[in-house]
Amino acid sequence: MWWTRHKAVVIAVAAVVALAGLVAGLLLALHGGGKAKLASATPSPTHTAQQLRSPFTGEPVPSLNRVLAVKIDNIVNARPQTGLTHADIVYVLPVEGGLSRFMAIFSSGYPRVIGPVRSAREDDLEVLRQFGRPAFAYSGATATLLPYIHRTARIVDLYSGITRGYYRDNSRIAPYNLYAHTRQLLAQARGASKARDIGFRFGPPPPGGKPTGSASVSYPAASFRFTWSAAKNRWLVSMDGARAVTTDGGRLSPRRVSGRGPRWSCATARRGPRTGPGRRPTAAPRSPPPPASG
Repeated sequence: MWWTRHKAVVIAVAAVVALAGLVAGLLLALHGGGKAKLASATPSPTHTAQQLRSPFTGEPVPSLNRVLAVKIDNIVNARPQTGLTHADIVYVLPVEGGLSRFMAIFSSGYPRVIGPVRSAREDDLEVLRQFGRPAFAYSGATATLLPYIHRTARIVDLYSGITRGYYRDNSRIAPYNLYAHTRQLLAQARGASKARDIGFRFGPPPPGGKPTGSASVSYPAASFRFTWSAAKNRWLVSMDGARAVTTDGGRLSPRRVSGRGPRWSCATARRGPRTGPGRRPTAAPRSPPPPASG
């Protein structure tokens, strides 16, 4: 599942069309009724400026920035989280025990602080692959997986054990109290990939869909419900029967929600293309393989 800050919560990411392919057509109309004029030998070129848009949200952006992915805890003791409403995409991923965790993807903007940061799983690497070589912040992994990530994962490795910028919030109990300053993380991720097309398309909903005012998904020990608010033009998120909120951005309320199999994602657009109840991107994002154990 994903979410986004200027985007929609993506239990699946929301929009990709901007970079992927808004095609501007140039139409030349010839009107009769006069003598034809010869073209200048050195005609001045006509430049049509196109607005740069985020491939993750479809919203206008001044530039394409580096991709920062952060693994976020979602157990009850970890709520409310910090920084999620700034994400371009938020993936909801099932983990052991029937619980869920978030993978927050940032590029259009970054929160000052993000957390609580938790450990990586093997299937996180499959999700991250579509972003090229993103920066990945996480608190650890199993004794088998951690060396594998260090050696072979195509990421800028921001493991908390080797990276500056993490700290513990003593007002919370461990291990649900590890947070990170994103500015410090990014300072150590100079080589991270910038945002690129990952398959999202924005536009009218495809034919065959059925409008709906709510949707839900459940895991053995976690549940999510998305209720459309016409007044807010957003999906209001609830987790385990309670309103899903953050410490710094209020209620989670993405513009778009999509899901496939056990994974869901949300894209939270503050502006940009609007979607009504039950509508979705014109093309689904590339689906990563089924979750691997780990």
